[in-house]
Amino acid sequence: MMMTVQACMPADRTQDRAEIDKQFHWNVEALYPSWQAWNEDLDQWGREKNDPHWPELAPFRQSWKESSENLKSLIELCLNIDRNLSKLFTYAHLRHDEDVAEDTAKKAHSRIVTLLYAFRQETAWIEPALLQLDEAELATLLKSPCLKEYAFYLEKIVRMKAHTLGGSEEELLAMAGKALETASQAFGALNNADLKFPPVLDGKGESRELTHGKYLLYLRDKDRTLREAAFKNLHRTFSSYENTLCELLSGQIHRHVLEMRARKYNSCLQAALFPNQIDIEVYTSLIQAVRSHLPALHRYMHLRKEAMGLDKLHLFDLHVPLVRQVDMGMSYEDATKVIIESVALMGEDYQNALKQGLTKDRWVDRYENARKRSGAYSSGCYDSMPYILMNYHGTFNDVMTLTHEAGHSMHSYLSRRGQPYQYSQYSIFVAEVASTFHEELLLRHLLTKVKSKEEKAFLINQKLDDMRATLIRQTMFAEFELKMHQWVEQGIPMTPSLVKSEYRKLNEEYFGPDVHVDEESDIEWARIPHFYYNFYVYQYATGISAAHALVDKVVNGGEKERDDYLAFLSSGSSKYPIDVLKLAGVDTRTKEPVESAMRHFNELVTELELLLR
Repeated sequence: MMMTVQACMPADRTQDRAEIDKQFHWNVEALYPSWQAWNEDLDQWGREKNDPHWPELAPFRQSWKESSENLKSLIELCLNIDRNLSKLFTYAHLRHDEDVAEDTAKKAHSRIVTLLYAFRQETAWIEPALLQLDEAELATLLKSPCLKEYAFYLEKIVRMKAHTLGGSEEELLAMAGKALETASQAFGALNNADLKFPPVLDGKGESRELTHGKYLLYLRDKDRTLREAAFKNLHRTFSSYENTLCELLSGQIHRHVLEMRARKYNSCLQAALFPNQIDIEVYTSLIQAVRSHLPALHRYMHLRKEAMGLDKLHLFDLHVPLVRQVDMGMSYEDATKVIIESVALMGEDYQNALKQGLTKDRWVDRYENARKRSGAYSSGCYDSMPYILMNYHGTFNDVMTLTHEAGHSMHSYLSRRGQPYQYSQYSIFVAEVASTFHEELLLRHLLTKVKSKEEKAFLINQKLDDMRATLIRQTMFAEFELKMHQWVEQGIPMTPSLVKSEYRKLNEEYFGPDVHVDEESDIEWARIPHFYYNFYVYQYATGISAAHALVDKVVNGGEKERDDYLAFLSSGSSKYPIDVLKLAGVDTRTKEPVESAMRHFNELVTELELLLR
């Protein structure tokens, strides 16, 4: 049976990139065959030595208002420049993430980021100029036949009128953009390149290398000595920089507060949600709904403690599978095979596109190498394939991560194929739906293949841990992120002692009385890159809730339900995100998707109790 294939365990020493066969690298050559080709394109579209970089924009400062045709020409010029800069950025950031210390890619990444800020600065006058028109003039503009294909694009700009500054102020904010990224960039450099963790000893007394990628691997290991040592060594390393890391995170939040006040929002949360027409109640209701169901998580923690035979359950015990005699890890090749099988109900076109990407077109950069960016993601641009970064070690969690990122990539693939450039990028609010949908399809597919109650228990355990990590833990993160922003908004200094004590309190409340919260976990906030993303994490929880509802509709429905979901994947940003989801059959303005997902979590705990006992 494919799920008993031995996991591909890495050598203890992390390989350099040159040691890994190129067929396992992503196909960045499809974007640019060489740095020389990239530089030639940069010269054409970036014009680094020019001031201004794009003089062709200047004539439109006066002529745009003379006719709808002129405004259309301006929009299309901006989109064309943006599209080409996005392609240049995609190549540079992918190459940079292959080895974050490699000098050529690091310089190229810095150059294109500088140009992106320059482009933002040189176009900063457009929206304020447009919004100087009165309501009647704007309404007429939106109804112009000439601008029909840009009507929603313009509608979103018009909606921001109350929070858009004058032309000079917008240019000033754009000029400050790169400087305001310093905290986030510094954290990324420290986290991905400079931080080194001391090796750890396993239960046999053998020394093991500790990296970001191997940390997650060790937390799932049956060797409790290894798990504890990895957990404590990693967090103690972050603790030794707690003042620096606290200042960096505080600096990022101060940036959000500055932009919020400059644009006359009432709070940072409102500033983050308003552009996508998302009510603040969606955020606060999520926290309330999950908190009301925390007894289900506490039940699961009690069950885990009993099943593992522990007097004390620690946070480093939460990732190891409870069914230890089952190993469902697999090679990358077997993982792609089963992932492709699991999406059969999506239709042949969907399945074939995914197969082509994962097995032939080299969407995926598969394995960890020295100084490679940690974690996993799906990325790309309108003119590229949807690239996937992995640090694949062959664990079952890696299989789930691969199908998660493949879900993102298929969403990007269909949005870019189904929409013009201006609507091709879907909102972050819906970004986690397709990825979670893929995970649920894979889990259900595997459940049809199991031959023992142990394998079934393993999969249910995996699903519970996934929901704990995405739906519940990310909601805890969302609550903590809101607290930090409120401190800064109220003028309360963010000190390491305050941040650590509040983070400990949330851990204790969420995980309940059966989990011992170690002192080392108080610093965990300092290693979470998503806290620099401006209210991103709550969307994992809303996304997984919406995805569960949509999977049920598609699996239990017919062609219409499947086609509705495919239409959602192909919609990009052609509507507001909540409206796009509603077309697929889920209303995230209500608590019901979250409540339903948490009820499902509780049912899975009951089922796992029966299987284990």
